[in-house]
Amino acid sequence: MIRIAILASGNGSNAQRIIEYFADNKDILFPFVITNKEDSYVRKRAESMGIPSIYISNSELKKGVSLLNLLIENKIDWVILAGYLLLIPSNVIKAFSNKIINIHPALLPKYGGKGMYGMKVHEAVIANSEKESGITIHFVNENYDEGDIIIQAKCSISDDDNPEILSQKIHFLEHEFFPKVIEDLILKNINL
Repeated sequence: MIRIAILASGNGSNAQRIIEYFADNKDILFPFVITNKEDSYVRKRAESMGIPSIYISNSELKKGVSLLNLLIENKIDWVILAGYLLLIPSNVIKAFSNKIINIHPALLPKYGGKGMYGMKVHEAVIANSEKESGITIHFVNENYDEGDIIIQAKCSISDDDNPEILSQKIHFLEHEFFPKVIEDLILKNINL
């Protein structure tokens, strides 16, 4: 059985989509969802699907000890960042080398880095009159949005698109691609 921990900071639509995608797969288990925001909506989403949510404060998460211990004690195999906004501590990255995956709502390396998340990304893309945007699914390293890219998926931007419309296009791509990429990586890893 493959045990996957999801880390999320906000609404949790990607977390929900991933959990639902694997609902019938008896080889995949989500023991919990971890969040750094006590009132994040992802907690309600997880609990409505019968998955416990665990709150760990920003200061505890930055130290990395609580997070690493929790992951090891629960025999976690993979860590998925689904709208998680904190930098992953280096001790966790070392312990889970090439086993932590993030999704970013832009075509990295553009519009990445600290502070570039959610609507801030879409606003910047629209303000710069880009003709396309998309998602980047990548491994996580010690720097924001700089890990090796696994896959990118693109969407076009029309002249009359605004950040809200672009956000909807990006969510569509996230929900379509993220669970499939996770599945592909896990299956490849099992077969190694």
